[in-house]
Amino acid sequence: MSQDLKPLLLHAHLGGPNPFKVAIALEALGLPYTVKLWEFGDGPGGVKSAEFLDINENGRVPALEDPNTKTVSWESAAILTYILHTYDREHKYHPSRHPHQTESAVPAVTRDPQALIDFDKWTAFLISTLGPMQGQLNWYVHYNKEKNEDARQRYETQTYRCYDLLEGQLKKTDGKSILKEGYSAVDWHFYPWVMSYAFGGLSVDKYPNIQKWLKTIEAKREVKQAYEKIPKAKEN
Repeated sequence: MSQDLKPLLLHAHLGGPNPFKVAIALEALGLPYTVKLWEFGDGPGGVKSAEFLDINENGRVPALEDPNTKTVSWESAAILTYILHTYDREHKYHPSRHPHQTESAVPAVTRDPQALIDFDKWTAFLISTLGPMQGQLNWYVHYNKEKNEDARQRYETQTYRCYDLLEGQLKKTDGKSILKEGYSAVDWHFYPWVMSYAFGGLSVDKYPNIQKWLKTIEAKREVKQAYEKIPKAKEN
């Protein structure tokens, strides 16, 4: 199928985790794509420029243009949902939205309603809680103009609370995947955030299952390729 597709266009920058999860998804599904890097700010080539705001009104990356369906998506959760629903037709990386589906091509485990709920709730947890908490911590560690130790401490505490929850979930699979059904797009959502723990001054020393999981995901072909491809776009 990918041989007949026009390349998708991933809008990204090097300063955040979310574009990488989209690249991982594209690599895992073997989809052709190119990367265009943007800068912060409203200058030429900036995410707040009129050029980019025509693509994403929110002025943030990632955004994804698919010439095959003539659609534009933004917000990483929406983008991954689009990619999975459009191109992961065998439900290799996400559960079926049709619990009573009986096609032999769809593994039985993906027809389990609980599998769908687990997929959605852990994705929502990353998008609504872990990502924002760690993102705010990064802001107060690196970018806030005035030191605010109370705010930094609050977001550090909340991020570690999220890590505690993730550690407990990963213990159920011995650090192999977040969901008991196995490796999935949920791992793509979490990995770019958790792997950057040191940027916020965090440690995973007391989280053996997170450490094991990070090494497992890091070794995936699609993850390696995603982390090679986006930086290479800077050279083009």
